[in-house]
Amino acid sequence: MAISTPIPFTKLIEALLDENTPFSPRYLNRLSDLDPEDTSLFAKIWTKVSLRRRQALLEDLEEIHLADDLLCFEEVGRVALKDSDPEVRKLAIQILREYELVDLLATFVDMSEHDPDADVRAASATALATYIYMGEVDDIAPKKFQQVEECLLRLTSSSDTSLVRRKALEALGFSSRKEVVVLIEHAYASPDMEWLVTALFAMGRSANHRWKPQVLKMLTHKRPAVRAEAASAAGELEIKAAVPIMLELLEDVDPDVRLASIWALSQVGGEGVQSALEKMHEETADDNEVDQIERALENLDFTEEMRNLALLEIPEAGDEPVDSSEDDSDDLDELISEGDED
Repeated sequence: MAISTPIPFTKLIEALLDENTPFSPRYLNRLSDLDPEDTSLFAKIWTKVSLRRRQALLEDLEEIHLADDLLCFEEVGRVALKDSDPEVRKLAIQILREYELVDLLATFVDMSEHDPDADVRAASATALATYIYMGEVDDIAPKKFQQVEECLLRLTSSSDTSLVRRKALEALGFSSRKEVVVLIEHAYASPDMEWLVTALFAMGRSANHRWKPQVLKMLTHKRPAVRAEAASAAGELEIKAAVPIMLELLEDVDPDVRLASIWALSQVGGEGVQSALEKMHEETADDNEVDQIERALENLDFTEEMRNLALLEIPEAGDEPVDSSEDDSDDLDELISEGDED
């Protein structure tokens, strides 16, 4: 078997600067894990690359990273983060937020409050969610964790755009601070559907079953975006009582609702889920649904395996048994009828 020769980085640079020739996708993987010398060269020529190509390059890198998380475009993202174009900065943030880079925490805090572009501020606020999660699991210093929380709390009550304030609240979804509960309740009660969707997103991140009634109610909302986000939240919170409704949502008229329900069912599991997903896999002609179902079936196997292992654990003396039927005791008919009225 022939061993492929790595593309010389100078050749990639030449191709990047050649505006008369389309930039070949075969160069993209070469931008992963750049060494210091290549990073320095890349930084020197970055501003000489046309704006259109800079934006397209970052879009491509973000897409292929989602398909292969072993690729790392951190060095490219760091260079692009200082770009004069707001769209480039936003794309750089979207790439960098995947890598849990603690040294960029202060940068994202600053950009979320002071970048001149609202979309960049919103993207920075979204990136701060990583550090809220890390703080909750003690992966960053308490002082840094507090810095991020205080920044996001300021943003939620600021005069910034609705988008920035909503992204700040979504980032705070991971936080266990009491103020966040009040903020989510306020967003949930808003007549603005975008704030309702944000509230459901934050609920899904909270790992807090206090939100179970609200999530169940919104599964039958008239707006597809709300139903989709409620399904996602039900999956994240592993609400067993949501399974019958989500099985029905597999036939929803909206594709986003169907996709969200497919994945959520794989997170919750339960009777009838596997057979329903397999049946849908056989019948659907939608490529996106096929891919989502295949991923969901793999995740369902993992979910069920973890659940079975948990059942085999021998409890310590004095431990109270966990009541796994809690989710099934809700009056679903009442919740559904209330949701139909909204």
